[in-house]
Amino acid sequence: MSVKIAVLPGDGIGIEIVDEALKVLDVLNKHFGLDAHWEKAGIGGAGYDESGDPYPEATQKLVHACDAVLLGAVGGPKWESLAKPLRPEAGLLRIREDLGLFANYRPSKVQRQLLDASTLKPEVIEGVDILVVRELVSGIYFGKPRGIEERDGERYGFNTMGYRESEIRRIARKAFEAARLRSNRVCSVEKANVLDVSELWRSVVIELHKEEFSDVELSHMYVDNAAMQLIRNPRQFDVIVTGNLFGDILSDEASMLTGSIGMLPSASIGEKFAMYEPIHGSAPDIAGQDKANPLATILSVAMMLRFSLDRVDLADLLERAVEQTLDAGVRTVDLAFNGEASVSCSGMGDAVCKQLLAISEA
Repeated sequence: MSVKIAVLPGDGIGIEIVDEALKVLDVLNKHFGLDAHWEKAGIGGAGYDESGDPYPEATQKLVHACDAVLLGAVGGPKWESLAKPLRPEAGLLRIREDLGLFANYRPSKVQRQLLDASTLKPEVIEGVDILVVRELVSGIYFGKPRGIEERDGERYGFNTMGYRESEIRRIARKAFEAARLRSNRVCSVEKANVLDVSELWRSVVIELHKEEFSDVELSHMYVDNAAMQLIRNPRQFDVIVTGNLFGDILSDEASMLTGSIGMLPSASIGEKFAMYEPIHGSAPDIAGQDKANPLATILSVAMMLRFSLDRVDLADLLERAVEQTLDAGVRTVDLAFNGEASVSCSGMGDAVCKQLLAISEA
C-alpha cells in the first residue's frame, strides 16, 4: 500500500539529518517493498522565511493529507528578534496542537556499543531502557493567562500550568498501555507536594490505575527526586509518565544516559495524526557543517514505520541496521571517544544504508 509522508526539515541541522533519513527511506523503497512517497514543506524559521508564518497554511494542508509527518528541528538566532507568535518555536507548538499530538513517546535506550560514550560509569547505565511518555499539548506551554506586563513599576512575567482531568487520564492511559508491552512498570512524575495541578495529576493517575490498570506496577516521584534518580539509578525506571514541562526536561536529561542527545528519537501521537522527530534542537553552531548525528532522525523513521505505516518488520530491520553500524565502529563526532575516528552526518547515513543493503543481499 502506498503511503505519503509530510517531510518538514525545518532549520539548522534539521535539513541535514532529514536528508539522511530520506536516504534510508529510499533504500527501503527500492529493496524492501516499502511504497512511501514524500513531499517537503516549511516550518519554523524556514516557514517564516517562505511565507511570514512559522506554520504556513500550505504546510497545514499538507500534514492533514498525509499518513505521517517527519520533522527535523526548528529555531536559531536568526529569528530570535521576531515577535513571539512568529518565532520558529511557535510553529512547533502550533503543529502539535493542530494535529492533536497529545502523547509524546521518548525512548532512552543505552546501546551496548556506546557504553563508554556516556559521562556516567558503564555499570550505572548498562541495560538502561526507559520510555518517557510526555503530555504534549497542554500544561504550562499552552496555559493562559500568560505574558509580560508592568506591575508596581517593574516587569512581571507569568505563565499558567493547568491540566483537565480528561487530559491527565488520556496520557496516563497511554503510559499504562505502553508499560504492558514492556516491563509493566509506570512511574508518575509530578510535584504534588507544592503544586495544585500536580495534586490533581496524582489523584487522577491513581484513580485510573485502580479502575483499569491494577496489573501494572505504579509508583510516584516528585520531579526533583526523579531528576536525581535518573542519574543515580536509571535502571529502576521503565515507563515515566509526566507533564509537558517536566517531560521536556527529564527526557533531555535521560538522553545523556545514552551518550548523546543525537541518539534519541521520538513519536508524537494523537487520535488521528502522528509526527516523528529527534528530540534535539537545530544546533545552529554546527548547521551546514555535515557534523550532526542523524541516528535519532533515522530511528524516528523506525518509530514511524512501527506506529503509523504498519511495517513493524521494516522498523525492526532498520533498528538492526543501526546496531550493526555501531557494531562496525562507525561514529559521528558526538559519539567518538578515546581518540576514535568519526564520520560526517552524510557518512553515518551512508553507513546505515550500507548495512541495509547488506541485509537485503543476505
